[in-house]
Amino acid sequence: MSLSEIEAQLSIVTQQATEDISAASGLDELDRVRVKYLGKKGDLSKVLGGMGKLSAEDRPKVGAIANQAKAVLQSHIEQRKNNLQTEQIQSQLASETIDVTMPGVYQPQGRIHPINSIIDQITDIFVGLGYTVAQSQEIESDYYNFEALNFLPDHPARDMQDTLYLPGGQLMRTHTSNTQIRYMENHEPPMRVLASGRCYRRDTVDATHAAVFHQIEFFAVDKNITFTDLRGTVQLFLEALFGDIEVRFRPSYFPFTEPSAEVDVRWQGQWLEVMGCGMIDPNVLKAVGCDPEVYSGFAAGLGVERLAMVQSKIDDIRRLYSSDLRFLNQF
Repeated sequence: MSLSEIEAQLSIVTQQATEDISAASGLDELDRVRVKYLGKKGDLSKVLGGMGKLSAEDRPKVGAIANQAKAVLQSHIEQRKNNLQTEQIQSQLASETIDVTMPGVYQPQGRIHPINSIIDQITDIFVGLGYTVAQSQEIESDYYNFEALNFLPDHPARDMQDTLYLPGGQLMRTHTSNTQIRYMENHEPPMRVLASGRCYRRDTVDATHAAVFHQIEFFAVDKNITFTDLRGTVQLFLEALFGDIEVRFRPSYFPFTEPSAEVDVRWQGQWLEVMGCGMIDPNVLKAVGCDPEVYSGFAAGLGVERLAMVQSKIDDIRRLYSSDLRFLNQF
């Protein structure tokens, strides 16, 4: 092969490579073009393979032409690569740009669950009356759940049928009254406290009972507190929550209050129990280091689910734990 033939082939390869580089539509395609023409087994190398038949004085000339062709092609490849990268970035930016004039994707507005809603309402009422909000643990000891609240060792509530016992002598609290003991141990009267949380019992689940339920406890300790203060507080609270509703007090018994009463409201033509209450038993005050000769107090515990049933006119407590959106969307 003569010098002129090699030069002609180099010119053809360079021209074809330049056209293919310009036509490359992506970075992957551009890399394939580079390998095709500038790779070890590429078209340019194949043409230079005929240099061995040239004279010693022609070889440097072909080498210079080949180097120039490589430089030109590498320059074209680099320029095309930059252009393709810029185009890719611009395309990505265009596809990710948010058109603020377009309507947004509709997201239905969430609603507060009836249980959370009534807890919030009750909390607002008692905070407005000057009460402090307190919390306590759900896993409790026998002392705070029973003994300090004046439960005798053989009281039926301690039985396995009612209380969920855990290994190590712990139990799942059966009421929020454990908060009362823990708070009074660390605070001096006067005190007005509201506590809420989950409670657990071995109970038969039906339209008005649940094994896991929410309870709210409120209590006050000060000098000269009487049952009249308790009755007035309960009446004011229920009227603030429900408006004009019929309320009655029935004598009852609780180990931690004396005298004690249960409070009912008229619901769907029948009386529905919503809370138990009473004057804090002197033994409970003694257990927390409070002198019952100087201080007195009242306490009440109410079932949140039952109040939610009254407020939202729900006929079955089990509906409150349903995931049926047809039911929950009503609230």
